[in-house]
Amino acid sequence: MSAVSDRLPAFPWDKLEPYKKTAAAHPDGIVDLSVGTPVDPVPEPVQKALIAAADSPGYPTVWGTPELRDALTRWVERRLGARGVTHHHVLPVVGSKELVAWLPTQLGLGPGDRVAFPRLAYPTYEVGARLARADHVAYDDPTELDPAGLKLLWLNSPSNPTGRVLSKEELTRIVAWAREHGVLVFSDECYIELGWEADPVSVLHPDVNGGSYDGIVSVHSLSKRSNLAGYRAAFLAGDPAVLGPLLQIRKHGGMMTSAPTQAAVVAALGDDEHVRIQRERYAARRTALRQALLAHGFRIEHSEASLYLWATRDESCWTTVAHLADLGILAAPGDFYGPAGANFVRVALTATDARVQAAVTRLTP
Repeated sequence: MSAVSDRLPAFPWDKLEPYKKTAAAHPDGIVDLSVGTPVDPVPEPVQKALIAAADSPGYPTVWGTPELRDALTRWVERRLGARGVTHHHVLPVVGSKELVAWLPTQLGLGPGDRVAFPRLAYPTYEVGARLARADHVAYDDPTELDPAGLKLLWLNSPSNPTGRVLSKEELTRIVAWAREHGVLVFSDECYIELGWEADPVSVLHPDVNGGSYDGIVSVHSLSKRSNLAGYRAAFLAGDPAVLGPLLQIRKHGGMMTSAPTQAAVVAALGDDEHVRIQRERYAARRTALRQALLAHGFRIEHSEASLYLWATRDESCWTTVAHLADLGILAAPGDFYGPAGANFVRVALTATDARVQAAVTRLTP
């Protein structure tokens, strides 16, 4: 068996440690804007649902309770505009990162198969291809790819790290191209409820897919919308011909969402008020950080959605990371997300109001 280092890239976050130490030495402490991990409370109705389900001595099912599947189908129709969604169109997963990393393997991909993902992207798309020993390719426009051997096409809208949103017209064109060439589309839509200057659209919308879910699956997470990163709560929605075999594989692998988490998801997807409140928090932090970065000489590209500002001073991302670290601010270097990000940093909105204000004060001339 080959060594892990032969199959996987170096874990990028280890490279950030020296800069984290520099930022932590600031007299007022570090403002960590490098990782998109929620810091606000889990909504009270969700906590109560989790606690009420705490006495769950038996094994949960991989497919989830009927109540969970009802909640997933209702949310997909209500929030995404999908139509005719049944229990066979949904599948809970143990957090979306697990799904991204293991999907190519679970689909049976291997050497000679190709997995494609955006040129600027969450690193786990590539990791997933490598774990399956499949080939991988980054794209600017997926419809310009050679479809030979292309088995899995990842979309990511809103994008991590750039916050770019694919328009309805772009999604429609991509889905039509993928179907023409028999390419399976997985659309990572984990930030879809966090549009600021754009209204993100799902591949499940009938205007995009023509009313058919053939060959398309969307990926959704409760980590950001409901502050449930610690719960590992996510789900898939789309083509039953894809989800059915995945369900069987995941049964064999014991990939079950815990019973209390399933109950918490039902509560979270049935409550829009906490999402509205959380959006307002992020919107205020985004406005404050955006203005401060612009005043400090940064340029911000895209960032019309998601929980990040994609910012540059037109220099090496590591020069920028070092500069911010001297101010006690930690940001993620853009090259973590591909060589095309070499002159950018990703600034997360996931810090408390007080720490965001500290960053704003340090950035203000």
